[in-house]
Amino acid sequence: MLAKKKLLFHRHPGRLRRAADFDACRRVPCRTTRLPARSWYRLRQDDERGRSRAVMHVGLDADTGALPAVSCHACFATCRRAATRATYPGRQRSRKVRRMADTGRNEGAYLHGIRVLELADEMGEYAGRVLAGLGADVVKVEPPEGEATRRIGPFRGDVPSPEESLHFWHYNFGKRSIVVDLDKPDGQESFLRLASAADIVLDARPRGYLADRNLAFERLRSANPRLIYLRISPFGDTGPWADFKGSDLVHLALGGVMMNCGYDSDSSGRYDTPPIAPQMWHAYHISGEMSVIALIGALAHRLRTGEGQLLSLSIHEAVSMNTESDLPNWIFLRQRHFRQTCRHSMTSASLPALAQTRDGRYLLPYRTYLRATATYSSDALLGTISVLAKHGMDEGLGKLGRLDAETEARVGKLVDRLAASLDFDADLWRDGQDNGLPWAPVRRPEENARDPHYIQRGIFASVPHPDSGASYTYVAARWYSSDAPWAVSAQRPPRLGEHTRSVVEEWAAPRSVPSLSPDCGLARGSTRAGPTGKPFALSGVRVVDLGWMLASAGAGRYLAALGAEVIKVEHESRADGMRFGPAACPVGGRAERQAATDTMPMPPRDGLNRSGSFMEINAGKLAISLDLKKPEGKRILEDLIRSADVVLEGYSPGTMDRMGLGYDRLRELNPGIIYLQQSGFGQHGVYGRARAFGPTAQAFSGISDMSGLPEPRPPAGIGYSYLDWFGAYNMATAALAALYRRATTGRGCHVDASQAEVGIFLTGTAILDHSVNGRRWSRYGNRSPYRLAAPHGAYPTRGEDSWIAIAAFTDEQWRAVATELGHPEWLDDPRFDGLSNRRANEDALDDLISRATGAFDGADLMDRLQAAGVPAGICQTAEDRYERDPQLRHLEWLVELPQTELGTWPVKGFPARLDRSPAYAGGMLGRSGPNYGEDTQRVLSSVLGMTAEQVAELRAAGVV
Repeated sequence: MLAKKKLLFHRHPGRLRRAADFDACRRVPCRTTRLPARSWYRLRQDDERGRSRAVMHVGLDADTGALPAVSCHACFATCRRAATRATYPGRQRSRKVRRMADTGRNEGAYLHGIRVLELADEMGEYAGRVLAGLGADVVKVEPPEGEATRRIGPFRGDVPSPEESLHFWHYNFGKRSIVVDLDKPDGQESFLRLASAADIVLDARPRGYLADRNLAFERLRSANPRLIYLRISPFGDTGPWADFKGSDLVHLALGGVMMNCGYDSDSSGRYDTPPIAPQMWHAYHISGEMSVIALIGALAHRLRTGEGQLLSLSIHEAVSMNTESDLPNWIFLRQRHFRQTCRHSMTSASLPALAQTRDGRYLLPYRTYLRATATYSSDALLGTISVLAKHGMDEGLGKLGRLDAETEARVGKLVDRLAASLDFDADLWRDGQDNGLPWAPVRRPEENARDPHYIQRGIFASVPHPDSGASYTYVAARWYSSDAPWAVSAQRPPRLGEHTRSVVEEWAAPRSVPSLSPDCGLARGSTRAGPTGKPFALSGVRVVDLGWMLASAGAGRYLAALGAEVIKVEHESRADGMRFGPAACPVGGRAERQAATDTMPMPPRDGLNRSGSFMEINAGKLAISLDLKKPEGKRILEDLIRSADVVLEGYSPGTMDRMGLGYDRLRELNPGIIYLQQSGFGQHGVYGRARAFGPTAQAFSGISDMSGLPEPRPPAGIGYSYLDWFGAYNMATAALAALYRRATTGRGCHVDASQAEVGIFLTGTAILDHSVNGRRWSRYGNRSPYRLAAPHGAYPTRGEDSWIAIAAFTDEQWRAVATELGHPEWLDDPRFDGLSNRRANEDALDDLISRATGAFDGADLMDRLQAAGVPAGICQTAEDRYERDPQLRHLEWLVELPQTELGTWPVKGFPARLDRSPAYAGGMLGRSGPNYGEDTQRVLSSVLGMTAEQVAELRAAGVV
């Protein structure tokens, strides 16, 4: 008999549960795995009706028969029955297990045939990794000593080596490597020949690097007029901060992310901990996402015109646009945000988010939504009471006739008590989900690699490393699609220069230029000038936007900025929840805001058109009101889809199927349709009906646990719906890639995306560390254990809650820090002699620096340190970015756009510049977000050819 273990899953009526006791399980030799029957078994268990069935495959020790600590991941990929038996909640799924593509250069890939030359360190490698996943042939151009990121940890076996960096493995999976010595004439000529055969050059080298080697963009374009050249820089190549040095920490500080992330203040409102940077390279994730969106937009423009172009992106600008409600709250109401532990930063304190379990782990019983709200229609308070009642801890709350704020507080305390009485593996969050609550476990990233949901969706791949005789678990895909899967390489990441000869030979051969399919929107669109005076990349593309909140509606914003006609469909009975979101416009409009000198009170909400946040996220869109519960409303939607290129959908999984508008029906209406749906966890798989918001997905994915001070401190999380933004990026990337695929092949596709999976994609290095080194994730605050630096942290400066981020990677930078802070004696202290000694004494070092920086004005100290060559940046608030940041002002990061009811207000622009087909936040319409149903008459008449009388009849019938 098996020992009692909480590892296996079996299905109870209506939901997935962990098996509590396996004394009744029987071991049966496993034939499916083709491994020795002596060591691999299918666990079987009798159900309530006495029927024996497979539960899952596990590996048992060949000698002792003991159950291992971690169940077999690979068995799920090979055993269809085991992977699909576990269905949540009570919903059968396809028995088909999708196989990964063998190569990123297969003909069915989104960017098949696209060649990318990558000259990049951590600033650009993420963008290249995404392009490789979309099927491009990404060739990494390395100097003879190898890319600098080969020296970023962690390393296999903790032995630093250029070929053993897990950081490099994750960010360069799916690429090829060549060595080109650009300091030599023959290397420069070799690069010019490769650029002449490339579609994209991705350049994240220092400003002037290629020009100094006679390889400026102008020469490359002369040799290859179709070349798309992207320049990624820390702050932009012009402007007052153009020469500033950046780092992940510094960008997260200056971009405003850090001032949204951290721990609660004390009872007096003072913070005894600094703002916290989310760990592992998020500044470059953000800029990488926007780089890919811009690049595919440029590819779309080239398909129609044949011309390449120059693109540029500032990491500082991209990161500054990533925060959520802090900026619109300041712009509209002068309201400041305050950091809170593992929940949204807000203008005032909210209920605590975390609940600690008996064994010291954490759950996220999402108490932000204890009250029914516009963004969450069910009564979450009653659902929470039902969970308490199940465990005998409701204390009669279910019998109350009235639920008020006092009851809410009491319920929150009872949830804390319940969580504290159970271990993390008791999965209390499942009881919440069973009651319609967006509860989640706060997982470590590596824990997702054994989750049947993600295994079934093909998110992970076991990649062989022949040199070591082992295979390791990689994060492989970002979405599920049966007809257009993510491209996953069967090869390990490249060794230095191993593809030099093959790439040179392949790229020297002539190739044909892809033709534009005549039935796609790109072919129908004109090249007439938009509001910028130049053509849009996506003119002619029509998008039906069924998005909901930022995670899906945000994708339509980027498509509109690139020139697509985006038609937002909603109805007042289920209006987009962001219409009730933060940053309500003051009654007196812009004039009242400009006259204000202090925080403004929240104005009354009158109607569906007052939220500044909604207007920004939906800038450039058309809007129609349409009741999809009425047959005529559904028919109108079907007619819109007939003429559309893309359908974006953010409903709860299964909603479109229940409406009779699943992918099969959409293909009947429009054989070339691109259908993109996004939810917290995706429709296909175990968690198909689970509820989620951004923070739910963040807790699941491991992102929340990857921000904060080391244990025993709790995770700090990210103080806004970070994965809502990444959901929007992901969906926009999928739409653009699918549009390119359709334009070159004529084929549409269905993409089932999720916020949790794009979050998991960001955690790939930690997952590799666990797979390779057996090490679980551990937080490290603001320090830098992998790209070694000391000092490296956020330090107080003069003023209340004012901080500066400092990152010293070299001894020279350390000497400049000590000198500028007025303490040259530190340089004689043996504890700080050399980087290894400084890292060994970081506590003492941080204490000295914190006492010294407190005497300085933060902005002055930043300027002094930057002038001395030290990456440094103040932790900027929304006020700082909006009112004072000179570089953002130089880059014109905000765009003044009119809105029909609110007047003209600034909204975030598009952080990449495209010199031939520039994006514009206002889209072809040149305006901010639409009023509810503002364009119903226009759309129905211009798109569907209805008369004014027909539209009036529809209004009278309540259809529109």
